[in-house]
Amino acid sequence: MERTAEISRKTKETDIQLSLCLDGSGKARIDTGIGFFDHMLDAFTRHGLFDMSLRCKGDLKVDGHHSVEDTGIVLGEAIRKAVGDKKGIKRYGFFILPMDDALVLCAVDLCDRPYFVLEGGERIRAGMVGDFDTELVKEFFYSVSYAAGMNLHFHILGGENAHHIIEAMFKAFSKALDMAVSADGRFEDVLSTKGSL
Repeated sequence: MERTAEISRKTKETDIQLSLCLDGSGKARIDTGIGFFDHMLDAFTRHGLFDMSLRCKGDLKVDGHHSVEDTGIVLGEAIRKAVGDKKGIKRYGFFILPMDDALVLCAVDLCDRPYFVLEGGERIRAGMVGDFDTELVKEFFYSVSYAAGMNLHFHILGGENAHHIIEAMFKAFSKALDMAVSADGRFEDVLSTKGSL
């Protein structure tokens, strides 16, 4: 069975509909109104081999903060729902991704305990990439980690170009998550000494 989730969230600031399939082929339909953010979410979907449809109408007349943060919340909720009881999956995932000058390490633990770490964020020196405020990278991934109940660690090991660093983060996250949600085949229960997560 495909592991899927559909999540809707509507506030005075955003109106979001998202559908996610963890067992997809990289098909993406993304519209947040923020071009660079759409590009990053498309990269996440394609490189993780997920299928995702996302529409976000946000108060972009204010700025992109609410749209990006709330999209992170909705994506995290969708990941948590789609993963299900976590029986038989690897639980942990990691990836070191190069993109030209950038080198990013991402590690994930689907442990139902939210924790977020970003080391090397000061390397993202540009304030904006296209129409995207680079301060929102941290807000997005923080929101994903807490809504999904995952440990999410990033270490930016190298890089000068903000576009390359941020794109490497999204791609590394997709590859690490793909590993974490993959079935192992050697066990059928939850991968934990406690017997549950």
